[in-house]
Amino acid sequence: MDAAIQAKVDSWLASAIDESDKAAIKALPEEELADSFYKDLEFGTGGLRGIMGIGSNRMNKYTVGTATQGLSNYILKTFPGEEVSVAIAHDSRNNSRFFAEITAAVFSANGIQVYLFEELRPTPELSYAIRQLGCKSGVVVTASHNPREYNGYKAYWDDGAQVTPPHDKNIITEVNAIASIEDVRFEKNGDKIKLISTEVDEPYLQAILDLTLAKEAVENQSDLKIVFSPIHGTGITLVPEVLKRKGFKNVTVVEEQAEPNGDFPTVVYPNPEEREAMTLALNKAEEIGADLIMATDPDADRVGIAAKNNDGEFELLNGNQAATMLIYFLLKKWEENGKLDGNQMIVKTIVTTDLLDRIAESFKVDCPNTLTGFKFIAAVIKELEGKKEFIGGGEESYGYMISDFVRDKDAIASCAMLAEMCAWAKDQGMTVFDLLAEIYTQYGFYLEALISMTKKGMSGAAEIKQMMIDLRESPPEKIAGSTVTKIVDYQTSLSTNMLTGEEEAIDLAQSNVLQFFLEDGSKISARPSGTEPKIKFYISVNTPMAEKALYNQTKAALEARIEAIKTDLKL
Repeated sequence: MDAAIQAKVDSWLASAIDESDKAAIKALPEEELADSFYKDLEFGTGGLRGIMGIGSNRMNKYTVGTATQGLSNYILKTFPGEEVSVAIAHDSRNNSRFFAEITAAVFSANGIQVYLFEELRPTPELSYAIRQLGCKSGVVVTASHNPREYNGYKAYWDDGAQVTPPHDKNIITEVNAIASIEDVRFEKNGDKIKLISTEVDEPYLQAILDLTLAKEAVENQSDLKIVFSPIHGTGITLVPEVLKRKGFKNVTVVEEQAEPNGDFPTVVYPNPEEREAMTLALNKAEEIGADLIMATDPDADRVGIAAKNNDGEFELLNGNQAATMLIYFLLKKWEENGKLDGNQMIVKTIVTTDLLDRIAESFKVDCPNTLTGFKFIAAVIKELEGKKEFIGGGEESYGYMISDFVRDKDAIASCAMLAEMCAWAKDQGMTVFDLLAEIYTQYGFYLEALISMTKKGMSGAAEIKQMMIDLRESPPEKIAGSTVTKIVDYQTSLSTNMLTGEEEAIDLAQSNVLQFFLEDGSKISARPSGTEPKIKFYISVNTPMAEKALYNQTKAALEARIEAIKTDLKL
């Protein structure tokens, strides 16, 4: 055993942790022991995420308690002498309620008023609750769409967004300053903990209903056949209800996945990006001839959709396609309703389809691009508050936000608006895929692909690091036969014209992301995940499409180009 790892193990065994947890440490096989203690579970810029279990590199009561003590210390330093409060929510994962109660206990022990949802609730409702209740911070216990062995902890600030600079780094400093488990105040103060429920549900649901843009179309298509699956998560609490209140009378919930369950018994990954997770919903849609399929991840901040394509087969739409249609629908209706005056914006991330930039430009709406993550989208909203009106935004990983009363991706509001969009299209004699093809004929056919490579453990982290080093030190001159014309490195904050050598500064925070722009209009982005042991490659290709009838032919050509890029980069 490495000496540093053994020292960490010994320090835990000598600490005030429960005797049962000391026994669990002693029972771990050496390889698992090393992985559980070779580092501290990092409180990153968004919080914690990791495998549940005992150890410094695991999600457990001690790592959660330490994170909460550090966050408490920072809140109290930031708002000295004030009565401060926080909101806490959790998803359906195993131990989520336990971790939420540990979090509440530590906050309360530090004299902070806690509003704790009495039952599981979606992440976007936590974001909404922070401002609704006048909180200075908040926490949601979730590992989003990760496998069942994971859990996590996301920290929010008083604007309802995940923490951003300088708060994120300052909180990390406070968390890292916790020298031992003995420094964590675990003894809860029950007088400081208030359970909350429908008092937040009702105004949140009403805020979503107030977003309606095509009321007549919804009334005309109230029998739209919708299949919904919460994939054993929190979406069951509010999605069926908001669709009902919206006016949709024909919503079928996938029964096998309706029950919240942290074991996620019907899926390998509770992720609507994965076809396997959508299988039961697809089967139900075939059975009833549905117009639209929607499925949310465990904490209901992401939503995946599917609909019948032009060949009559149900096809999953990727996050870029869903964002494209959603943003187009929002801007189209805003324009028709006379609400666009040049002071509006949509916001997207740098790895999300550039088709959104083109659509925004055509409606004379600004489209700032941010680093990956909705906290950066929220930061732009906050920065431009009172100057630019936020209509909507999104990222390729199935997250969308409509209006700004929630400052994080919101699958509840997105499900309501996607259903309205589908009803609007059907009211004009179009299917979802007809609408997508119509957009492509106007702006060009953009097709994206995501290659996600998992590299677990210490060796995996080193391998991912080396992959990025190699791409920086030996960048390709051509990819799939097309010349690399520009490389954008968000770690060095430089954009380099590879034809002239000219460099230009990037006005975004530093991030370990590389982008390669090709002569044929393609774009490849490489980004190690900040929350998972993965490196992700985002590929985007495009070409004009003259008419809807060329959809399949154009798609096949773009798919071939993507495969050529993957082959050339050995992905």
